[in-house]
Amino acid sequence: MLRRPQRLLSSFAILLLAVGAGALDAAAPAADNAKVGPQPNGQGVTPVNQILTPHGRQLHLPGMRPQAVALSPNGRILVTAGKTNEIVVVDPDRAVVVQRVALPAKLPENRSQPETKQAVVPTDTDGQLSYNGLIFSPQGDRLYMSDVNGSIKVFDVDDSGHVEPSFAWSVPDANAPRRKAEAPSGLAVSTDGSRLYVCGNLSNRLFELDTDTGEALRVFDVGVAPFDVVLMGEKAYVSNWGGRRPEQGDLTGPAGRGTVVRVDPVRHIASEGSVSVVDLASGQVRNEIITGRHASGLASSPAHPYLICCNSESDHLSVIDTRTDSVVATLWTKASPADLLGAAPNAAAFDAAGRRLYVANGSQNAVAVFDFDADEPEESKLIGLVPVGWYPGAVLVDDARNTVVAANIKGLAERPKDYGGGAVPDAKGFNSHHYHGSLSLFEIPADEQLAELSEQVSRNLRTPRIADALLPARPDQSPRPIPERIGEPSLIKHVVYIIKENRTFDQVLGKIGRGDCDPSLCIFGPEIAPNHYKIARDFVLLDNTYCCGILSADGHQWSTTAYSTDYMEKSFAGFPRSYPDGMGVDEDDALAYASSGFLWDSAIKHGVSIRNYGEFMGPSVRWRDPNRQGSPDFTACYQAWKNGTDDVVFACWPSVETLRDISPLDYVGWEMSVPDQYRADFVLRELAEFEKKGEYPRLTIICLPNDHASGTRPGCPTPAACIADNDLAFGRILEGLSHSKFWPEMAVFAIEDDPQAGWDHVSGYRTIAFCASPYAKRGALVSTQYNTTSVLRTIEQILGLPPMNQFDASATPMFDCFVDEPDPTPYDAAPALVPLDQMNPDPAAITDPVLREDALVSASLDFEGVDRAPEDVLNRILWRAMRGTSEPYPEWAITAGADEDDDD
Repeated sequence: MLRRPQRLLSSFAILLLAVGAGALDAAAPAADNAKVGPQPNGQGVTPVNQILTPHGRQLHLPGMRPQAVALSPNGRILVTAGKTNEIVVVDPDRAVVVQRVALPAKLPENRSQPETKQAVVPTDTDGQLSYNGLIFSPQGDRLYMSDVNGSIKVFDVDDSGHVEPSFAWSVPDANAPRRKAEAPSGLAVSTDGSRLYVCGNLSNRLFELDTDTGEALRVFDVGVAPFDVVLMGEKAYVSNWGGRRPEQGDLTGPAGRGTVVRVDPVRHIASEGSVSVVDLASGQVRNEIITGRHASGLASSPAHPYLICCNSESDHLSVIDTRTDSVVATLWTKASPADLLGAAPNAAAFDAAGRRLYVANGSQNAVAVFDFDADEPEESKLIGLVPVGWYPGAVLVDDARNTVVAANIKGLAERPKDYGGGAVPDAKGFNSHHYHGSLSLFEIPADEQLAELSEQVSRNLRTPRIADALLPARPDQSPRPIPERIGEPSLIKHVVYIIKENRTFDQVLGKIGRGDCDPSLCIFGPEIAPNHYKIARDFVLLDNTYCCGILSADGHQWSTTAYSTDYMEKSFAGFPRSYPDGMGVDEDDALAYASSGFLWDSAIKHGVSIRNYGEFMGPSVRWRDPNRQGSPDFTACYQAWKNGTDDVVFACWPSVETLRDISPLDYVGWEMSVPDQYRADFVLRELAEFEKKGEYPRLTIICLPNDHASGTRPGCPTPAACIADNDLAFGRILEGLSHSKFWPEMAVFAIEDDPQAGWDHVSGYRTIAFCASPYAKRGALVSTQYNTTSVLRTIEQILGLPPMNQFDASATPMFDCFVDEPDPTPYDAAPALVPLDQMNPDPAAITDPVLREDALVSASLDFEGVDRAPEDVLNRILWRAMRGTSEPYPEWAITAGADEDDDD
């Protein structure tokens, strides 16, 4: 019988892992007023309330989101892959890159591999790692990688560890709606190297490929969205993000590309994960083991018959006994099952003895260390946390070096020393698409050091703030605009939350003349956005506020759930299943949503009245006459609004079923052909009705998207007109609200869902945000660091809603924006200074060849869905449209390895 390893940490050290660790010093490191990005002391400040202090050696990977890592069988090389069209080979002794290897292209149909080693291998510049899938052959002479575009990339590896691209096999097509190619994910190789097992994430299948020919020998039906596969004996175990395939009568929701997943009946979020058990000898799927939500990474014990399944949206691990194929223990990757969602365990690895288990806790930027008890798995203990980089998405143990390696998907780009001039000396800046992942390589820590590292993780996560957020309300407290504790009385009764699209601070408010601004980067100044300037000057100018998201797919998640799931973070390779911002076809996906729910779920649960205008609602714009051909364009919609005609029908449908009863179905959220003036009129019309009734919802959410713009596409409004339209609608809505009877007890918050379509000298995440209320400060500059979750936390604080998860719980409420004595002076909107129907000209009428080409390119871009147009292309078009072709584009705003398919 195995002797259980000695418990390593004192009860005090274990307490440090708890959410209630209020005794920790939250001020070290302090971040309340810091700018997001790398800090002079070597730490990193993220835009999601967390500090980065990665332990061990760090290998930075600019332009990459590494989310898979593999160690060669001889231990000579590490390989990582992610959002880039190459693999990166690393010397694990020196933690340096020794090779960057292009991806091989698919071979002609009539041959399976190169005829000679000397053959010139064509490369694939469009390929990139899918969700998962990077593995060496048992002999170490080959490396396999899952390509998101439906192939397996094969590389040759020589004895010295030198890697060369060899060829690629096509995986059988998924033939899903609107996507033919499969999205292969996790990989496993048979012990003799003759078979490769591939998760078909889109088709819900496991493929068995012949490694000599690439032929699919067998295909097995597994669960929904298979992510990872591990071989143990004669069985293959497949983790399924979405659990079992739905059966007739099951309540289901969309899971991307026309697929469905089981959902819970209250919030309509994916309700389970599972592990499919495939008997390879008989060729039968023998079992489906129910796990927690988002069954993701798998790890098999090298010494015992146990399999670990990471359940990222349940914050725990399922321990599966492979002798009985049943779950025998559930291990929490956070200190207590009662703690708020926020660990996101998504990958795991054992040491060679099977006694230590290392888990990538993505949302905690840490590797969790478990003392694994093979005799009594339920007695296994979480004994510590090691800080690594931002969102570890893969982990392995290098036993020979006594080292753990974590691949960190996200990161903070180093600020360029100079971007070629500008109004601010030594200015720095970048765009949210500056991907900057890393590898953290650390020696397995000794007992005492692990306790210290665990304390550091707790400080980095601001656990005392989380504890404060959960303190009970005190009796007999006087009302305040923002109560100190949730549940205490507020002077504010009504909250209006406006979500806009894609702008950075400098891009819009760079000419405001106070705070930390750079006018040289401003293209939508006061001559185009007078209300943005007026609101910021009349109330509060927020110059240190950030979006949590990068683009709309994760931005709308952060804006409504204060969270981004592992499914979301691992989908950036073109979003093969969905672009889940909830605004259209293939943009609603129950797998993408946080298990802690949406803001409206919390409001409904706690009896807070709510009205939702367009957020997470798919659009429908059509002619009233069913015989009329085509779809209404912007001019038709604009004229229908301006003239008050009813020849165009505006409608929407809920992407999340919970919204159906709280959302008007004749509002339109995302749809660039619809002017924001229609949306403003709609909100103000309902406001008038609410005034007649004397009641207004406690919480109102408004999607106001037209500041996204459509480039210089012919037949669409100019970029200036789009911003002016959004600006006037924003001003009119605030004017109407502030002149209403509800204004004395109201607060209005507005923020962009993401900042991706702009550039900024402080951070690619810095954005425009606004706060207006009789209790808001007047003419104030507030440089406290806030972000999307701060807005959500402030709303919750006012309305008495508990935090949804660890991110909004750790957020800084916007206390500094408010005063106790009200100034009820209403806001009067500034008129538009640009014609709202100013249209982009036909390319033939444009004399400048560069601008003409921009118009032609804009005509080819997809603006029907949110953010489907490549952002770097669109950003350059916007810059030239506003600044002309003679003024150089700020090249530092381009991400290395910029994505041309993020928005598909």
